[in-house]
Amino acid sequence: MPLHLKPGKSTNRKALHRRYGGRERGGISPSRKSPFVFLFTDPERGLRHGYIYDGQRKDGLYDYTGEGQDGEQQMIQGNRAIRDHQAEGRELHLFKANGKKVTYIGQYEYADHYPGIAGQTRKAGSRAVIVFRLRPVGKTAPVDTSPLEKLERRRVKAVPVEQQLTEETTVQPNPEPYQATRREQKLVLRYEEALKARGHEVCRLQLWPPGEPAPFYSDLYDGTTNTLVEAKGSVARPAFRMAIGQLADYARLVKPSPKKAILVPERPRPDLVKLAKSQGIGVIWPKRSGGFTASWPASP
Repeated sequence: MPLHLKPGKSTNRKALHRRYGGRERGGISPSRKSPFVFLFTDPERGLRHGYIYDGQRKDGLYDYTGEGQDGEQQMIQGNRAIRDHQAEGRELHLFKANGKKVTYIGQYEYADHYPGIAGQTRKAGSRAVIVFRLRPVGKTAPVDTSPLEKLERRRVKAVPVEQQLTEETTVQPNPEPYQATRREQKLVLRYEEALKARGHEVCRLQLWPPGEPAPFYSDLYDGTTNTLVEAKGSVARPAFRMAIGQLADYARLVKPSPKKAILVPERPRPDLVKLAKSQGIGVIWPKRSGGFTASWPASP
């Protein structure tokens, strides 16, 4: 059974499935009625789930994020159907969704896949996702460019604090940000204001290690003192542990080697300050009277 659609042609999704089979919901729809696996992309909606990869790359391949909105994505069900479509004698057909209407982009084939990161729809935090690399087969309609192609691929780049770019907002640009993220951002902006009042040059750093599919961002960088700052919305031990790991990841890319600090909303327990200092990291928190207090590790 051939697919009687030309690239660029629009149709109703229900009508498509009525004729060729496949489920009417979800991004990946294998059909039992015909030898097709239908793929649907909606870049604007996908960004709400942190799907920052979807779109055409400079090498002509199309990056497509697998299915599964929460938890680590697995090579099962629709994801497996993409990977194994050739062995199973199926064709991949890509559509761009726009409400009930879908526009046929064209036929593709699986080239390979790589691991990415994305947010979770119903909970905080990031998770591993599968990003498929799809090769066009024959003529295709024009497609959206991957958002990653619009970023300047430099290992370290300064960006304004006001852009509110963080590792969390890169992979999880949910229109309803989490309370912890809001607390952290208010804290960062308050500390930025305090530093600028002292004449410091302040920004954030976009960091893009070689081989990584997407960049990540520091919360704040004090260029005057060469200090990386990671903000957390609580003084809980897991938050400190996460901040220590993030700062270690960021700092290895910055030359010369920077000072490191954790910014928190209140004075933490002494043991957590000791934990940070044991890793060469200072701790900063606001004073009730205004301004900030910092506790730094002893100089070597």
